[in-house]
Amino acid sequence: MEPRPRGQSRSARGGARTPKAPREAGSWKEKGNDQVHAWTLVTSQALDTAWRIAKGSVMLAVSFLVAALCYFKRLHLYLGRRLKWWIGYLQRKFKRNLSVEAEVDLLSYCAREWKGETPRAKLMRKAYEELFWRRRIKCVRQVKRDNYDALRSVLFQIFSQGLSFPSWMKEKDIVKLPEKLLFSQGCNWIQQYSFGPEKYTGSNVFGKLRKCVELLKTQWTEFSGIKDYHKRGSMCNILFSNAILEYKLYEALKFIMLYQVTEVYEQMKTKKVIPSLFRLLFSRETSSDPLSFMMNHLNSVGDTCGLEQIDMFILGYSLEVKIKVFRLFKFNSRDFEVCYPEEPLREWPEISLLTENDRHYHIPVF
Repeated sequence: MEPRPRGQSRSARGGARTPKAPREAGSWKEKGNDQVHAWTLVTSQALDTAWRIAKGSVMLAVSFLVAALCYFKRLHLYLGRRLKWWIGYLQRKFKRNLSVEAEVDLLSYCAREWKGETPRAKLMRKAYEELFWRRRIKCVRQVKRDNYDALRSVLFQIFSQGLSFPSWMKEKDIVKLPEKLLFSQGCNWIQQYSFGPEKYTGSNVFGKLRKCVELLKTQWTEFSGIKDYHKRGSMCNILFSNAILEYKLYEALKFIMLYQVTEVYEQMKTKKVIPSLFRLLFSRETSSDPLSFMMNHLNSVGDTCGLEQIDMFILGYSLEVKIKVFRLFKFNSRDFEVCYPEEPLREWPEISLLTENDRHYHIPVF
């Protein structure tokens, strides 16, 4: 190695070295980059944390919202089912329990009830068309099918039309008739009277009959005093949806029939002239006197059977109404239209029924 010459500077003797100032600037720059990187990292972490928190909150809110929607949906379905049940219950209680339903179009009812091409269905359709086109009957009111429906059909029309009491009822207090049969005419056998399906007999039968007849008198007086047709109709809807009151009224009608049979029987024993329908009644072995009529026929009404044709005669006679019945199964015969009684003694008011089988009756609307 050569000896370094004298006087030659260190910088001249060797290569150029990096000045100290630029090295210090670079280190500051690196520090600045590190700080920026640190702040960027912190900011990124903060944003990431904030996003996770926000995302978690949003997901929680969405989950809560979905759960709330599912809950309200299930609640809606539950309330809908309960509401539907209550609507059905109220309809069954207040509408379907109406023993005389609202008016429906006659031909629509016929088309619904008598489909098919059987001979009976064809006969019924022709009979209904006869009522619609020639008898001017446009609607029908369906009557509850039980063993009281004939009595129900007649009494409903008496009340809805506001008909007055029969003349003989105006002359007598019908509430006292049960006691009159017992004490004046000695009819002890009336204790065997049966109240339809209840089959009640006993010493208290007079008290029960008295309450039934008193209810009939009260209701009849009230309806006959109402002049407004629509008001009578509304009251009929109320009355004929109360089964307990209805049955008491029908038992009162049965007793009125029994009373008239007893009265006419007493007249027959004194050789007085009696209507021909009662001669026919007493000529039967099963109704030769009032007791046999009650035991063999009247006690079963409302329980196991309804009114027979001869009973319809007695009902019309007792209430002084002309009951016109269209017997649809007798279409194209002389028995298609009959009246009970056939020859009213006076100008009695007329009410109309229709039947498809002589067992169940409906109310035609002209």
